[in-house]
Amino acid sequence: MVFKRFLRAFGVGGPSVDTVLANPAVRPGEVLTGEVRIAGGDHPAAIDLVKLSLVTRVEVESGDDEHNRTVEFERAVVGQGVQVGPGQNLALPFRFPVPFETPLTVVHGQPLHGMTMGLRTELEVRGAVDPGDLDPISVHPVRSQEHVLNAFGALGFRFTRADNERGRIHGVPQRLPFYQEIEFLPPQHFLGKISQVELTFVTDPHHLYVVLEADRRGGLFRQGGDSFGHFAMTHDDALRTDWAGLVHQWMDQVAGRRSAPGFHGRGHGHGPGAGGVVAGAAAGLFGGMVLGEALDEIGDFFEGE
Repeated sequence: MVFKRFLRAFGVGGPSVDTVLANPAVRPGEVLTGEVRIAGGDHPAAIDLVKLSLVTRVEVESGDDEHNRTVEFERAVVGQGVQVGPGQNLALPFRFPVPFETPLTVVHGQPLHGMTMGLRTELEVRGAVDPGDLDPISVHPVRSQEHVLNAFGALGFRFTRADNERGRIHGVPQRLPFYQEIEFLPPQHFLGKISQVELTFVTDPHHLYVVLEADRRGGLFRQGGDSFGHFAMTHDDALRTDWAGLVHQWMDQVAGRRSAPGFHGRGHGHGPGAGGVVAGAAAGLFGGMVLGEALDEIGDFFEGE
């Protein structure tokens, strides 16, 4: 009997868990649905909590050191005080809201290599090691984000990598303790003055915030030559905006080719700073270039901070 209790403390013969998703593909602001399926072991078990959480990798900076850390950024309890008998099968249905700021992992059907996202299931079993399960999910852009990405493709930007970085962006209502950066090589005619451009979305139910950072280091520019742009509008306005025109104007201004009112700003502290805000929409058509070809050439993405 003592040996059996010892084995139970290490989870031997205890319940197991498997989470089944109705659809692992989701957009920010939508809901993941499914069941947490618990199979009883060879003895009765008391499960204090059944928890679900969204997890991703985030790049963490500490002095001169950088490392990746798995970060939980949303949690829900789907069961409490669950009793499961030997060999008993239980199914707990759930609806798990996905935060609007959830990083993207798929664009135009192509995975952003290096980005990881999962729904983790944990059982808090009294007197035993807690069993768990991890299911990968894919996060697609909402329509307003997709329009911005289409413009980048139409202008000739090419993806290089993406990551999640711990920190906060000045001037936007960010809720999560990290933000995603999607990095691009600029169009060929800007490469002599701009080495890369980073795109960050901060999204809520009503608004889309687009933050751009252009790295002007190298060539004729010295270290510290980064420039920032900040655009804020409703999702409906974002769908009516000529993003190709806005981004091209901003790039011209960053490269010193001409002045574009509302496209300036400097970052201070951790994360991009808030530049000029465009609180409206310019009518226009979107470039229709599909980004799949560029995505095929993306290298690994880095997450963490």
